[in-house]
Order: sequence, then C-alpha cells, then structure tokens
Amino acid sequence: MFIEAIEKNSHYTRAIHSIIRTYGSNKIIPGAATLFFVNEEGYAVTCKHVAELLINSDNINKKYITFKAERDALPKDGEFNQKLRELEAKYNFNAGAIIQVKNTFVDCVDILTSFTSHLHPKYDLAILQFNGFKKLCYQSRSVFVKDSSTIKQGEFLCRLGFPFPEFSNHQFNETSDDIEWTKDGITASPRFPIEGMVTRFLADENKIYGIELSTPGLRGQSGGPLFNKNGIVYGMQYSTKHLHLGFDMVEREIISDNQPKTISDYSFLHLGQCLHADVIKEFLREKNVKFYEA
Repeated sequence: MFIEAIEKNSHYTRAIHSIIRTYGSNKIIPGAATLFFVNEEGYAVTCKHVAELLINSDNINKKYITFKAERDALPKDGEFNQKLRELEAKYNFNAGAIIQVKNTFVDCVDILTSFTSHLHPKYDLAILQFNGFKKLCYQSRSVFVKDSSTIKQGEFLCRLGFPFPEFSNHQFNETSDDIEWTKDGITASPRFPIEGMVTRFLADENKIYGIELSTPGLRGQSGGPLFNKNGIVYGMQYSTKHLHLGFDMVEREIISDNQPKTISDYSFLHLGQCLHADVIKEFLREKNVKFYEA
C-alpha cells in the first residue's frame, strides 16, 4: 500500500545521528532522530526537542572540556580524591550525567558550516536552515496536503524515520578522553516505516494541532514525515502517548516452558502523535520558508 510513497518520501527524509557519553563511562550510546526537507534551498523541519539537543550539544561539550582542564590541574596527592569529588559537585557530574554529545546530519548536504534554527514557541516543531553548502545530497522535497479537511478518522497513514541506530562509525579516544566520529564502521541506519490508523485529532483552544494514530511512533522517528498512500505529507511524528487499558494481571499463574510461573502484567495502548500539516505550514509561512502543496 505504501511502497511507492515510502520510496518517494525517502528521497528527502534524512537521519540525524548522535553519540552520547555519560560521566564515569567510556561507553558510547548511539541515538538517532529524523528530519525532512521542505524545499530545494536547504530548509528542513524536525521536532523542537531534537533541535534543542543539537543546539545544547556545544554547551554540554564545552562544559566537559572546562571540567577536564580543572581536573587535570589538580595535584596528584593525598587530597586528589576529595578535590575531585568537590569538582564533580561543582559541575553536577554524577553517574549517568551526560557529558558529551556529538551529532552529524546524514546525506543532507556536502558541506555544512552551520545551521540556523527556528523553534516554534508552542508546539514541538523546529525549522532548520543548512548554511554554507555547495551541493544538496537529498533529492526532491516534501509536498504537504493543501486541503486538510480531507484527513479523516479511519484513514491509514505511514510514518518514516530511523528508529534503530545501527551505525558504528564512532569510538572512544582514551588518549584525548573524547568521543569521536571515524571513517570506519557502518555509517548508516536503515529507514523504518510504520503504519497506523487515524484514531483522533488533537486540539487545544478549538484549534486542531495534531493527529493521533493507532500505533506508536518509535524512538528515532521523531521529526519524520506522516504521509498517505500517495506520499502527500499530512504531518510530522513527534511523540507517543501511553494509555492504561486496565487489563492488568497481578501475580497470575501461567505455564511457560512446561513450568508454572507467577507473573504480573500491566497493559498499555501506545498511540503515535503527529503534528498537523496545517501547523507546520503556518510556521513555514511565518518564517518565509518556501514549501509545496498538492
């Protein structure tokens, strides 16, 4: 049903890869998000929470660089451990605290000197403008639905994104105490579509701002397009809500592998939430960003 639509939307839907390191660990945590381009001028949309992570990465990395400089300057004497604990408290570094984040945009443009971001004041939406490129690495651009009244409850739609980070082109550099991208390893993660039925519309103050789907949006699909069987974009995946169904089983005895076991299970329905195309188009118009409709 969505074969041609997925191919069409994959031409301008791209992954954002991130590598994260927490304090006290040398293990790299890979992550991913999604964006899609709305024109041939290097403008894309994604979620505001994704853009905020990109923006805050520099401050996170600079904070750790400053910490390292102070740590390395501590005298290696009997008071070192105490002074280190005081330094950790000063920077609020404890186990699990994020200390490094590195990001890369996959197959978006040939050269990226910087990007300009426009964050929506209310909704989970951001516009990214890529700067300094000479060549685009994406093909085509999204086409938004012109008449949103055609979106009906019960219609099946599809989302596209990169929820499972399988890239491995990164490493921890023990000498420099840093995480870094490498030229070796897997550089891409496979795109992943997921369908869903329109269940309800999301509204506030008598304004429809979102579309709810019967299936969850997956982690990493945030910022990916929501589209119909013709590839027309109806919105953008931004979150998943979890509704308690009440079908709880508490200390229920079952037979598993021919053995009795006592289990507890609490059932939830996971519903994807997508920002409505009208909200996206309104913000693009406000920022004088070119886009297409059909």
